[in-house]
Amino acid sequence: MKSGDVLHLTRAASVQFLRPIFVRVIRLPDWVTYDGWLWIEGYELGPKGVAIVRRSLFVQMAGLIWQDSPAPAARSTTRRPVRRGPVRVG
Repeated sequence: MKSGDVLHLTRAASVQFLRPIFVRVIRLPDWVTYDGWLWIEGYELGPKGVAIVRRSLFVQMAGLIWQDSPAPAARSTTRRPVRRGPVRVG
């Protein structure tokens, strides 16, 4: 696991994830934990793949699910007409 990875965290990772979340990893702190567990610092991602809040999470390594980043919302391709009129000079 490395910085930038996106994880899908469910109850398999920890009971705290009754509602599953996506997290983009910032770093893995070198804190002492129980065997098979680790701390992750990252950003919880919203439905559009945008960071919502920074979190420190204690999770089981066996329950981690690697994901591709959630796709960003599609941008509108419709163009607005340019308003044209007289131009003031000077």
